[in-house]
Formats: sequence, C-alpha cells, structure tokens
Amino acid sequence: MPKKTRKQLTASLKHEHDYYGQGFRFIVGIDEAGRGPWAGPVAAGAVCLPLATPNLSQTLAGVRDSKQMTPRQRTQLVETIKQTAMGWGVGSASSADIDRLGIIPATKLAMHRALAMLQANSNIEQPDCLFLDAMLWPEMEFIPQVSLIGGDARSLSIAAASVIAKVWRDEFMLQLDQAYPQYGFAAHKGYGTAQHQAALEKHGPAPVHRHSFAPIRKLLEKE
Repeated sequence: MPKKTRKQLTASLKHEHDYYGQGFRFIVGIDEAGRGPWAGPVAAGAVCLPLATPNLSQTLAGVRDSKQMTPRQRTQLVETIKQTAMGWGVGSASSADIDRLGIIPATKLAMHRALAMLQANSNIEQPDCLFLDAMLWPEMEFIPQVSLIGGDARSLSIAAASVIAKVWRDEFMLQLDQAYPQYGFAAHKGYGTAQHQAALEKHGPAPVHRHSFAPIRKLLEKE
C-alpha cells in the first residue's frame, strides 16, 4: 500500500470551489474545539481563504481535521493559515458561560465572537456564505450556510478554522495548568480522562470546571 503523502492528507477545496463558481466570494469556514471537556472554555475559529489564489492547497498542505493532526503539526501550520487567510478570527465562551447558557448556545456565542473578530480585522463586512461542520446556525439565517458532515475533513476552510480553534484552546489550557497545577490540564486539556477524574476526586472541582456537566455536578452534590 503506498504511503500517504502530506498533500493527500490535506482537506479538500472542492466544496469551496463549487460555491465560488456560483458567485460566493467570501466563504467563511467555522469550527469549534472543546465542546466535550469537563473544564475550560469552548473555542471557535473562523477563516476566509483566498480561493482565487493559485496553489492554495499546496500552501496549506497538511491542514485537515485538527483532531487528526499532532500538536506539533498544528503549531507549525497555524501561522501559515493566519498569514494566508483573507481574514481569520477566534472566539471563546468560558466555563461560566457554558454553565449559564448550556454548551450549544455557548458554542454559538464563541462562533459569533470568532466571526466578529474576523470582520473587525479584515475587509470582509459580511460573509457571502458560512461553511459549518455538521450543524446549522439559525440565529445567522440571513447568511447562506452549508452544513457538511465531517466538514473539518472535507473542507479546507473548516479544517483551517478547526486548527485555529484547537491551538488557541490548547494554549489557554496550558495557562490554566499553571493556575491549577493539581488537575493536570496540560496533559488532558480538560477532557474526562482517568487522570482528571482522580484529580477531581482528590481536590474537588475548581471554578474553571463546568459545574453543569454531569460528572462535575455529581461531585458537587457529594460535597
């Protein structure tokens, strides 16, 4: 079996080019990172790629679903994404936002903040189309939307957004690890690992934990 090359592992631009050919110029991919963890914020990235640029896939070779990339690969490519994009943004919603709103509304809040940053730091007043990973955004129904199942693997715009969101959130969790070293956030990034569970049972939840999530809520009820 032939070995996969870095180019073969790059997410596709097929869907972007299909819509670009229909007159959509500012196509913004949006994706989130950190919906499932027990602690820390949920983050979202928004990226508008210059679809008319020749060899765009080569420039962003290796960019794909951020969960399929190593931390080193994400760190190496995130600056290339930012420098190549016509506009990009990152937004987040805190654990307190998640407890107050619920995880889905908090994720949409992070997406809104990412899109607002993209618009503020570019010449894009409003996207022509949003590419979303397996969801629709009814609150933004005035903008055409495309929902792609497995979008971070099938759309380079969504994949680039997923990398930006993942890198930002991982860096944030490293900061939380310094503030709360007893939980091991640097290793598990707030996800429900055995190490995290053991630390919670020993130290109890911290303010940065998502108190509305069942595993944390049960510990709080015990206390």
